[in-house]
Amino acid sequence: MTEKWLVGVDIGGTTTKIAFTNFDGEIIEKWELPTDHTNGGNNIIEDIAKSIEQKLSIHGMTKKNVQGIGVGAPGPANLETGRIEHAPNLSWHDNYPLQAMLEEKTGLPVRINNDANCAALGEMWKGAGDGEKELVCVTLGTGVGGGIITNGKIVQGVCGAAGEIGHITSVPDGGAPCNCGKTGCLETIASATGIVRLAMNRMNHLKDEGNQLSLFYQQNGHITAKNVFDLARKGDLAAEAIIAEVSYHLGFALANIANTLNPSKIVIGGGVSKAGEVLLAPLVNHFKKYAFPNVARTTELVFATLGNDAGVIGAAWLIKTEDIKS
Repeated sequence: MTEKWLVGVDIGGTTTKIAFTNFDGEIIEKWELPTDHTNGGNNIIEDIAKSIEQKLSIHGMTKKNVQGIGVGAPGPANLETGRIEHAPNLSWHDNYPLQAMLEEKTGLPVRINNDANCAALGEMWKGAGDGEKELVCVTLGTGVGGGIITNGKIVQGVCGAAGEIGHITSVPDGGAPCNCGKTGCLETIASATGIVRLAMNRMNHLKDEGNQLSLFYQQNGHITAKNVFDLARKGDLAAEAIIAEVSYHLGFALANIANTLNPSKIVIGGGVSKAGEVLLAPLVNHFKKYAFPNVARTTELVFATLGNDAGVIGAAWLIKTEDIKS
């Protein structure tokens, strides 16, 4: 009997990534669709179902050759009901029945989870986690996401909101507003958006330190997190100060998470992680300063290795590990 394929789906606000994998987590084919927000986001489900069927046909396969579909989506996931509790950036109403709707459209078993949790599972299975069963994963992108794995399983929490590392309060008083409705969240500092905000604030209030940072902004009319890291590598003092602030808050937060969980690794992914050593070196210093000594010795900070594939591989893992009757 031919081994069945797994389908991993990673729904993002702009694009939806889909992959066929085997039971070893090796990608057979991967592709992307634009995420269609119209019709209350319901077109997302229709598009995924049609696309999977079309791709199976191209491979000369049918749904009988598929074990099931794992899906990662932004927002807290209720595994008991199969609903995404809150995902406004997909235009879905609260408590959106993602699992039931995709099962109805495809006729296949579906399992869901939060997208950051899926990325964490992907890194555990095939990436930087290297099979370790005690991991914390943090994604530094437009926002800050997180996934906590203990004994090889995602920590979900009561309402599926465990691992919301980006919403740890880093600035208790006078912090910047966050999209979640709070202020001073880690996401307002350590995300790409947060780094740009820090850069703009520094240029507005510390013009004498602007240096290359201000000059770059004046010449280009915009600045990105990548620009800040690039300028820091060139020795710009303002850019270095921004990274110092980011690494302090991130290192402090990760140390306290590690003090609570004592993971073997903290895996750092997302676009901001591409900064490399200019971020990692000061981050490790702050982490070791604030981590319990035994934790500082046993928890390693590493960069993610799967990139954009982490979400679909982790989503496929959801199906691989489920007791689904053939």
